[in-house]
Amino acid sequence: MSNKLTGPVRITATTQAYRTDEGKPWVLPVVKKVEKIIVHDDRLNHEYLPILGLPEFRSSASKIALGDDSSAIQENRVGAVQCLGGTGALKMGAEFLRRFYNGNNNTKTPVYVSAPTWENHNAVFANAGFEDVRPYKYWDAENRGLDLAGFLGDLETCPEHSIFVLHACAHNPTGTDPTHEQWKMIAEIMMRRKLFVFFDSAYQGFASGSLDKDAWAIRYFVSMGFEMFCAQSFSKNFGLYNERVGNLTIVARNADNLKRVLSQMEKIVRTTWSNPPSQGARIVAITLNTPELFAEWKDNVKTMADRVLLMRAQLKAKLQALGTPGTWDHITEQIGMFSFTGLNPKQVEYMVKEKHIYLMASGRINMCGVTTRNINYIAESIHETVTRVQ
Repeated sequence: MSNKLTGPVRITATTQAYRTDEGKPWVLPVVKKVEKIIVHDDRLNHEYLPILGLPEFRSSASKIALGDDSSAIQENRVGAVQCLGGTGALKMGAEFLRRFYNGNNNTKTPVYVSAPTWENHNAVFANAGFEDVRPYKYWDAENRGLDLAGFLGDLETCPEHSIFVLHACAHNPTGTDPTHEQWKMIAEIMMRRKLFVFFDSAYQGFASGSLDKDAWAIRYFVSMGFEMFCAQSFSKNFGLYNERVGNLTIVARNADNLKRVLSQMEKIVRTTWSNPPSQGARIVAITLNTPELFAEWKDNVKTMADRVLLMRAQLKAKLQALGTPGTWDHITEQIGMFSFTGLNPKQVEYMVKEKHIYLMASGRINMCGVTTRNINYIAESIHETVTRVQ
C-alpha cells in the first residue's frame, strides 16, 4: 500500500474517537451481533429500568474493573450505578462526595486533578459545587514523561482527606501512565494521608489490548483496602459513543456502608436523569455475560489497541530514520489513544498552517488519525517542523 498522498491534504488528529486505518468509524462486529440478538428477543420491552440501572450491566461492569476474584466483590461491599457515560459516572460521584464526604455539603474539600487532564474533570467537580479544584503535578514537559517527584510531593503536602482524580490507564491527554512500582508509591502516600481515590477508567482494554493489564492500578488500590469510586466508560472499548454507557463502581468499607451509599445515590439519580437508558447497557451486559461473546469482544478491543500500538511504533521508527532532532521514545512509551508529541505551540501552528495537519495547541494528537496512508507524510512534516521551527 502506498503511503504517498495526492490532492489536498487535511489530516485531523484531534478527534476523540477511534478510527480505522481508512479513517472511518468502526462498529465492533460483536456489537452488531448483540444488537441482532436484542432485536429478536421478544421478552424485552421498553419499561423503566431500576433507578440505579440494569443489574446485570452494573455487576458485570464492576467485575471487569475489579477482577473475577476480587475480595471486595466476594465480601459484598461493591456496588454500582449505571450512568450516562463516563461523564455521568464522574458527575454522580462528585455529587455524592459534595453532599456526604468529609462533612455534609462540604464544598471546601480540595479536589485534585492532574496537570494536564481531560478538561471535563475540572468542570464536573466545579459544577457539582466544589469550590477548590486544584492541579497536581503530572507531566514533565522537558523529559516528556511523568513528573513523579512533583506528583508525590503534592500527595505529601495536600490537606488530608483531599479527593484525587486518578486516570486508571492511558492518561488523557498525555498517554503517560505510572509504572506498577510508581503506583505502589502513590497508593502508600494516599493511604497514609487519608486521601480519597476517584479513578476514571475510560480505556480499559483499549490501551494495551488487555483488560487485566489496564485495570492493574484499580485492583491494586482495592487490594490495599481503599474505599473508592471508579468511573467507567464503555464509549471507547465498545465503540458505543452515542449510547452513553457508563458505570460508577463503588468500593465501600463494608456491606452496610455500601447500602447507605447506594440509597443516597438513588436520590441523586432520581433528581438528575431519573432513570437510565437500556439499549447500550443491554449490549454491554449481554456481551460481558456470554462467554463466547465476551471472548469475541476482547478480540475486537485488541484489534483497536493493536492498530494504535502499531502506528506508534511505525511513527517513532520513521522519525528516527529521518534523523529528526530530539528523542522520540515517548511515542511508544505512552499508551492509549492520545500522545503528547512534545511539539510546542509555534511548531503546532506551523503543522496546521503549512502542513494542514490539525492537532491540539498542546501538541496532543489522537494516534487514530495516523494511518498507513498518511504516516510518511506526518513523519516528514514533523521532521520539517522540528528542524525549521524552534
